[in-house]
Amino acid sequence: MMLVRDGASGPEVFLQRRVKAMAFAAGMTVFPGGGVDASDAQAEIAWAGPGPAWWGERFGVDAARAQALVCAAVRETFEECGVLLAGPTADTVVSDTAAYAAARAELERRELSLGQFLARENLVLRADLLRPWANWITPVIEPRRYDTRFFVAVLPSGQRADGATSEALEVRWCTPAEALDRWRAGTDVLLPPTWSQLVNLGEFASTAEILAAAPTLEPIRPIFSTQNGQQRLNFPDNERYYAEFPGGIRLQGSRRVD
Repeated sequence: MMLVRDGASGPEVFLQRRVKAMAFAAGMTVFPGGGVDASDAQAEIAWAGPGPAWWGERFGVDAARAQALVCAAVRETFEECGVLLAGPTADTVVSDTAAYAAARAELERRELSLGQFLARENLVLRADLLRPWANWITPVIEPRRYDTRFFVAVLPSGQRADGATSEALEVRWCTPAEALDRWRAGTDVLLPPTWSQLVNLGEFASTAEILAAAPTLEPIRPIFSTQNGQQRLNFPDNERYYAEFPGGIRLQGSRRVD
């Protein structure tokens, strides 16, 4: 989930640096996110905005899978940074999530499903606050493979994104340009999908423009190739990525190597 907000220098995005103990992308700077749980496909859920069929058409999956993807995005965003894309009615959104801190912990421990949480608190999932953005699939060489859907959403008024998750070492809001500068300086490490989304977000002057965009959702499947004796990933605009990569560092699998 790419959470954005309007800042003095343009749109800002919320980023996390993952702890080094993570099995995948350890130490990398990423957007909040995670995997789909079986409970995310729960059929009975209060829902506002484009329905699962609409999302399925955008992501090229059936309605049931699309619903699970949207629910996973909303759940993981709440678990990882405390931002809840839901409200008491179909046209309102929670302004302060502090009252749901206990439920957030239950969700993280998988003691509670998103559907159960929303029903218990009489909340409606606000699918209209999200937009589909991209679809990247990890290379076949990776020991862990993911079919990842990227979403974008504006931080709801009154809510704050935090770092209260065991998966993040630190968190920050910054413009895409600032995030890319940190990467070029070697301060942060960005995997190609994260880098690509930051480059794309940096083209917009406001969050309104971001929400109004209609990016292509064709799956991107990077592949490894050997160029001049070095392994590189082939993906859109990869030459720019490697030209700007700090210190000539290249990617091998999901690890950074010199």
